[in-house]
Amino acid sequence: MSETLSGAVVEALLLQAGYNAALVAIGAGLLGIAAGAGGSFLFLRKRALVSDAVAHATLPGVGLAFMVMVALGSDGRSLPGLLLGSALSATAGLYLVDWISRRTRLAEDAAIGAVLSVFFGFGVVLLTIIQTLGRGRQAGLEDFLLGSTAGMLFQDAVIIAVGGALAVTVVLAMRRPMMLVAFDAEYAAASGIHVRTVDLIMMALVMAVTVIGLKVVGLILIVAMLIIPAVTARFWTDRTERLVIIAGIVGGLAGYVGAAISAAAPALPTGPVIVLVAFAIFGASLLFAPNRGVLAAALRHRRFRLRVHERQGLLALARGEPILDGLTLRVLRSQGLIRPDGVATEDGRAQAAKAQLDERRWQEARQIYRNEAIAGRYDGLTAIEQVLTPDEITEIDRRIGGPARVEA
Repeated sequence: MSETLSGAVVEALLLQAGYNAALVAIGAGLLGIAAGAGGSFLFLRKRALVSDAVAHATLPGVGLAFMVMVALGSDGRSLPGLLLGSALSATAGLYLVDWISRRTRLAEDAAIGAVLSVFFGFGVVLLTIIQTLGRGRQAGLEDFLLGSTAGMLFQDAVIIAVGGALAVTVVLAMRRPMMLVAFDAEYAAASGIHVRTVDLIMMALVMAVTVIGLKVVGLILIVAMLIIPAVTARFWTDRTERLVIIAGIVGGLAGYVGAAISAAAPALPTGPVIVLVAFAIFGASLLFAPNRGVLAAALRHRRFRLRVHERQGLLALARGEPILDGLTLRVLRSQGLIRPDGVATEDGRAQAAKAQLDERRWQEARQIYRNEAIAGRYDGLTAIEQVLTPDEITEIDRRIGGPARVEA
């Protein structure tokens, strides 16, 4: 059974699981790129909750669009009509958030919370009413909550793929002004960029990604596709442009792989699978990212501890003090600074003398540079040659009598 499923997943990843499945996977990948890159601007702008408000504000639009299409004689399941309704509803939600935060004393997060809860509650009421209609049970509107590509029509897949491609195009075209506003809005305004216009474009992009992704990811989980890739990218870089690129790659990979897995196992809802793939990438980054990962932090902490023990051991050797700490002894032995019987080697004596000399040098440096920032840069581990110039070290040695006066 597992071999059959893995084989089906490989076929889906290689776009050999059928035309519709291939189109959905490509569309989900493009949507993921747009969601990751677009969400990174919200993340940098510290407005991640806006995506949550937009997502939940789409639900009433879906319900109202279905009811209108049924009233007009349709079966209510036309994806373009449902997406149009969700887009109008999301636009109304965004406008309300903006109006409340600008015209009242409420903060933006409070406005988001109010709009999110009211719109979502209204949407749930509409779905409950729809279930009482004659055609309500065939609507499949629950797919818009968690996402599902099973049984998706060809024209629906085309809409998602084209919409994802257009969203990626907008990101590429507007990435520089959005990046500048997200990084430093005041500098962007001073540079002649209309910050409010760029903010509205960001919101429109988020709304477009949310609306397009309703069928694939679902309104409850689309927020994860807007935020998780950006948070994941943060583990790998400190540069804004790289963060946007990495977030787009993570989002695209999660969308493509998640849609392929869902196509291979139609019983699994697409949205949760895509989000789980994104979270798996996030988890791997959290653990193994070279600079900000947990493992890298643990290794840095271990190296720091070993350096502290080595430094303390060398100072003890220089002062002729006994070394009682077992870890300090192991560190000095592993570095070849003491013999197994605890006696310092020639290299150990030389490094101990250097450590003691540097202690005296830093004491003198703090007196010389009393009112300068350099006085506080001594951490007991950094070599003095990495902080002071050779001329400064020479002057310090002259004041303390020179290295020759330090006992080895």
